[in-house]
Amino acid sequence: MAKTKKVAPLSPTDFKEELLAKYPPKVARKRAKQIMINEATGSDTPPEILANVRTIPGIITMRGCTYAGCKGVIMGPTRDVVNITHGPIGCGFYSWLTRRNQTEPGEEGENYMPYCFSTDMQDQDIIFGGEKKLAAAIEEAYELLHPKGICVFATCPVGLIGDDIHAVCKKAKEKFGDCNVFAFSCEGYKGVSQSAGHHIANNQLFTHLVGEDTKPQEGEYKINLLGEYNIGGDGFEIDRIFKKCGITCLSTFSGNSSYDQFARCHHADLNLVMCHRSINYVADMLETKYGIPWIKVNFIGAESMAKSLRKVGKYFGDKKLIDRIEAVIAEEMGPVKEASAVHRPNCEGKTAMLFVGGSRAHHYQDLFGELGMKTLSAGYEFAHRDDYEGRHVIPNLKVDADSRNIEEIEVEPDPELYNPRKSAEEMKALEDSGYEFKDYKGMNADMEKGAILIDDLNQYEAEKLVEVFKPDIFCAGIKEKYSIQKSGVPMLQLHSYDYGGPYAGFRGAINFYAMVDRLVNSKVWSLTKAPWQENPELTATFVWE
Repeated sequence: MAKTKKVAPLSPTDFKEELLAKYPPKVARKRAKQIMINEATGSDTPPEILANVRTIPGIITMRGCTYAGCKGVIMGPTRDVVNITHGPIGCGFYSWLTRRNQTEPGEEGENYMPYCFSTDMQDQDIIFGGEKKLAAAIEEAYELLHPKGICVFATCPVGLIGDDIHAVCKKAKEKFGDCNVFAFSCEGYKGVSQSAGHHIANNQLFTHLVGEDTKPQEGEYKINLLGEYNIGGDGFEIDRIFKKCGITCLSTFSGNSSYDQFARCHHADLNLVMCHRSINYVADMLETKYGIPWIKVNFIGAESMAKSLRKVGKYFGDKKLIDRIEAVIAEEMGPVKEASAVHRPNCEGKTAMLFVGGSRAHHYQDLFGELGMKTLSAGYEFAHRDDYEGRHVIPNLKVDADSRNIEEIEVEPDPELYNPRKSAEEMKALEDSGYEFKDYKGMNADMEKGAILIDDLNQYEAEKLVEVFKPDIFCAGIKEKYSIQKSGVPMLQLHSYDYGGPYAGFRGAINFYAMVDRLVNSKVWSLTKAPWQENPELTATFVWE
């Protein structure tokens, strides 16, 4: 009997070459810069990766648009603000409750998230203008609900026909008096990806809402949590831990958020940044105008949660708080270790790939590490170079035409409210002890040598990764889910968790261990065959081959 010849697995470099070989030469040259092998060069620094550039036409990207980032991500989770999409109904409907942002209505019971508000622009509105229709929609929303705030979001047709949504909102605000009405010029085509929408939303929130509540806020250790969107209840779990530790969270941007949270956030003493890409703009502006420093944290993973809590304790420097944090960690880690003892033996040594958002592909590597799993490849949909390589590259980033589409608002120290939370001496003492303010090392630093990083992964590349490296689990979004599953690989949807979660914090880690154990050890995936794997319907060659 002839022996089966073993095929040596492709090296990351060979894989990159094989991947690029299918592209036309011009496309291959650009994609080559967006696919990075995490290896040091002669200067002991990783090579640069091209990020935050437009997707090549014809490639099936996993990205969302600028409108999706503004309305869907930043403002969508805010329960007591009416969010009106000015545009065709499809845009409003598609961005309505697609991320499983959870909330708990406050004392007044206001929660408008279950509703879809849209001006439903028709052909005649595109031809003759939609400002009157928008004004009527704003007035109708006010009369029906009397919300504290109404936000208006521009879609692609609005930018093309020139409706002045800001003027319409200004008139409505003056007319109502007790309702804050403002707009976002977040047309879907305006930026490279949803990242542009995050920036636009940060700017408008800071301009029109942050700082409105001048009343002093109660709480001994006051913080804001920035870049946490309460997918599947993550924010609830984090809040539970904060309360156990005695930490007061004044505002969350934007999971389980409310109008009043945004209005009072300038009273906090420290900002905690989770998703660096979506929210670092607000963190910087809060520091500049009000003197609130910020630190990068990660509450995804039990060990990461503990590390971040200790970082908060060290900042405040109060032994009572530090001791309380240690007691909470000790209490919460007991069940986590018990769960790890059950699930880690089933998962250890298995492999994962993560292509999620602007920070999640980094955060979740910690959770896989707690299960003894290795991340072979990762990447972001809408990140910038600093999300991969760290914030030290920001001064050298080239400002391109797309970036200039987004307004850069000028922020100065508030003459009355600017108040450095710690003296220069206290800040220096913390920094000298190794404490890092306003810093993020990026994803590259935590990935193994030889790992493959791909920015703006597309469908072809995802399928090729699965085919060549055969990961035990693939994590991405809803667009990729079914094609990956049909390849026989389990897929964990980390944009909205499908029906799972929470995965943040200590209890979230326990949920995640069990979910991943079930996925990677299920036999059903090996029995799956897509129709085209058995009977290809179409074969062809590229014209450049």
